[in-house]
Amino acid sequence: MFEFLFQHPSTLFAKGQFTLLSPWPVWVLVLLVLSAAGGLVWYALRSRGVLPKPRALVVGALQAAMAAILLLLLWRPAISVTTLRSQQNVIAILLDDSQSMGTDEGGARRIEQAVRGLEGGVLDRLRDRFQIRLYRFGGGLERLEKLEEASATASASRLGAALRETLAETATLPLGAIVALTDGADTSSGIDRETIAQIRGRKIPVHTVGYGREVISPDLEITDVVVPPRTLADSRLSAEVVFRQNGLAGKKTKLTIREGGQRGGPDGKVASGRILLTREVTLKADGQPQAETISFQAGSAGAKSFHFSFDPVPGERNELNNSLQRLVNVEGEKPRILYFEGEPRWEFKFIRRAIDEDRGIQLVTILRTTQNKIYRQGILDPTELEAGFPARAEDLFQYSGLIFGSVDAAAFSPEQQELIREFANRRGGGVLFLGGRSALSDGGWDASALAELLPVRLADRTGTFHREQATLELTPQGREHLITRLLEDPIRNAERWKQMPALADYQETGPPKPGALVLAEVAAQGRRQPLLAVQRYGRGRTALFATGGSWRWQMSQDLADRTHEDFWQQLLRWLVAETPGQVNGTTPRPVLSDESVVRLRAEVRDKEYSAVSDARVEARIVGPGGVAASIDLAPDPMEDGIYLGEWAADPTGAYVAEVLVRRGEEDAGRDVVMFHREDGVAEHFRVEQNKELLRNLSEQTGGRYYEADEIGRLPDDIEFSEAGLTARQTLDLWNMPAVFLLLLALRGAEWFVRRRWGVI
Repeated sequence: MFEFLFQHPSTLFAKGQFTLLSPWPVWVLVLLVLSAAGGLVWYALRSRGVLPKPRALVVGALQAAMAAILLLLLWRPAISVTTLRSQQNVIAILLDDSQSMGTDEGGARRIEQAVRGLEGGVLDRLRDRFQIRLYRFGGGLERLEKLEEASATASASRLGAALRETLAETATLPLGAIVALTDGADTSSGIDRETIAQIRGRKIPVHTVGYGREVISPDLEITDVVVPPRTLADSRLSAEVVFRQNGLAGKKTKLTIREGGQRGGPDGKVASGRILLTREVTLKADGQPQAETISFQAGSAGAKSFHFSFDPVPGERNELNNSLQRLVNVEGEKPRILYFEGEPRWEFKFIRRAIDEDRGIQLVTILRTTQNKIYRQGILDPTELEAGFPARAEDLFQYSGLIFGSVDAAAFSPEQQELIREFANRRGGGVLFLGGRSALSDGGWDASALAELLPVRLADRTGTFHREQATLELTPQGREHLITRLLEDPIRNAERWKQMPALADYQETGPPKPGALVLAEVAAQGRRQPLLAVQRYGRGRTALFATGGSWRWQMSQDLADRTHEDFWQQLLRWLVAETPGQVNGTTPRPVLSDESVVRLRAEVRDKEYSAVSDARVEARIVGPGGVAASIDLAPDPMEDGIYLGEWAADPTGAYVAEVLVRRGEEDAGRDVVMFHREDGVAEHFRVEQNKELLRNLSEQTGGRYYEADEIGRLPDDIEFSEAGLTARQTLDLWNMPAVFLLLLALRGAEWFVRRRWGVI
């Protein structure tokens, strides 16, 4: 209809430039239009004896509009547009040959729809005007001699890489346009700005033709699993499994965690591995992200692979996107926690007893027995902590966590208080504050420089410690947090806490700070107040447990009950689980889905945890099939203490990179980074058409997006391009049917209103 009315495709008007071909000045046209409009309106108003003034203005306006159009036609309106010269330009046609294009769409696969669309006359019409180069792309770009060679079997879909390769291959050719027939399910990191800039620099329009449904239904897909990359041996890990579904709302499925599971066979399903945990999940609203937080035991030290999978739901269209793999480095080293207790009390004894049973952490304690006498336990040699609490950074920073019991802030010098603050901020350690008669506000911590470490605002007064029994109540956040997760099921966990004996005492606190997370509260003094709260501080963590009476949990329950031990072990493991060492190696993508380049990053610090920029950093990599390599990591010029490197992992499988640091002849530390390379896995995820990606690509490059059934319009639109070898065309607009119909409509409207008002 558009081309019937305007004689040209809409692309011409979008690309072209309006112009007037008459040699007469434009100001004359404007003057005539204004004069004609003014005269006609004036005449209509003079005739108001026949028509009232408002109706006379309507008639005058219709006559003025018609006169303006007729005058404009005398100036010969036209549109000027750049077009490709016939048979002198190359059009590159990129056909997506990845596995997602093999998805059935109502009886025909996407690849079949694309081939049929080209063979239905589109390709012949393009060949009549241009030189055509056919390509198929998956993991890379490949020339295609016949459309029948496309099979939708490629294990990856990298549209961005295909565009870059097309630009490189046609660098010396007059490339007029690129046409991409795809579902937009890119398995790489998308199309970067540099690629878009290269395309726009050559003024090459990219036209995209989209295939596939925008919503796959019914289907369940895991979109992400968030789990720490490292943890302590025998620790409980918390994983957040994020997923979405369409067409399955209200149905139930089972979430399973396996250790060491592998995708086996051509179906790509996880069929092996030791089952660690299962949970029944009820699927909620269609199309909305849903998350399940689930915890499990990490087990013994070593490199661990965990698979998270949902059982297929009956009728599901794609079962291969129901599982994801994550790697975790379970560390065997025992972090050391320094606990300073200001007075002998039951809480100190029972905390030590609970941690003595933990093989994963070591508790070093300083107990102040009198004002000038201390008792040390858990030390490595007689000189450790001989002078009391450390006064030097390198002595304090050897620990991973700190605990302060019933001790006043004045027990620490201003220099020591600054060290404690830097312990959390620069060292990245964990700091826990307990309640007690000389703790928190009663110990002057509210007025100290360390008040900012606490996750709550302390009361500005003394007398906040109460030797009265109090009951701990979990908050909604506490029901699922690792520290307070006694039982896996959140509802049963909350019920278990309600059955816990009362605490022997509690200490009043203030409101939580912004960013703090309150896990448990106590009802006292006529209000609910935080009892257990945590927060991030700098590179580390801080926590508050405003009581010295958790020992009653052990004394008031059966001797075999492990609630007290489990709570304290989980709290202290959480406190130091993310405390970094002097060398901290990471990779942004521990699972490489259909790509081979791994990016390694190492953060290097000295014994005082200041950034080190003069080290030699080497990564020694071992992988499947005896693969071994060594690469040097170079200092990042933008950030002190950061070293970066890249390496291409060719075989699929699990890899371990040991990061070694040397300063001169001294060994300055080491760390381990794990990553895994997969092929043909990412292609099973996000298989719906990514229309947003395709539309944005076309808009940013001057092309156009087409639905699959609109591909027949492509040959007429593609010639309007400024790339390649071009010519400038100027086309008249005065003879368009739309102009005639507009004049007829104006005249008809005047006749209609005159007849309606009875003045014909």
